[in-house]
Amino acid sequence: MQFKAATDFILNKLENELSPILHYHGLHHTLEVYEVVQEIAISEGNISDSDLQLLKLAALYHDSGFTEGFDIHEQRGIDICKKYLPDFGFESEAIEKICGMILATKIPQDPKNDLERIICDADLDYLGRDDFYSIGKTLFKELKEREIVSTEEAWNKIQVSFLEGHKYHTTTNLKRRKGQKDQYLEDLKKIVKTY
Repeated sequence: MQFKAATDFILNKLENELSPILHYHGLHHTLEVYEVVQEIAISEGNISDSDLQLLKLAALYHDSGFTEGFDIHEQRGIDICKKYLPDFGFESEAIEKICGMILATKIPQDPKNDLERIICDADLDYLGRDDFYSIGKTLFKELKEREIVSTEEAWNKIQVSFLEGHKYHTTTNLKRRKGQKDQYLEDLKKIVKTY
């Protein structure tokens, strides 16, 4: 398996083909998820080196579907994996693992195994971090430009609903992120009550 070639390919594709209105789902988000899956995997302590490689690739490919359109981007990302990863020597079993991880990130998240739990938590790691509000602003801007949401009031209501439905799946993020995420939810509920 040619991990470096598969990595170089997708990074080049993302850099050149993602829409400039993807203020949240841009290359920076993909690279962040790539870093965080490694942090969580090391912290969890039960991921083999070969599975870590697949996890890292899944992180790089998880939003690649946005290069082909905004809707059903997880399925489009899976299609990209199935189309290109065989060219880099990946067997069907490895590709299916990667595709399973990508599909698990679809909202509402429904991970089935440790690798899927890790990528889900990495994808939404920011919900319990200090940069929650600044990253949230980039998502609001993206959704506004895509005409999915129009006002800050509507956005805050969406955030409350989203945070209420979200849960972390790994021991690592339950420990390091859940408390802060719960506090953000309480803060946003107070804001929404003023409308």
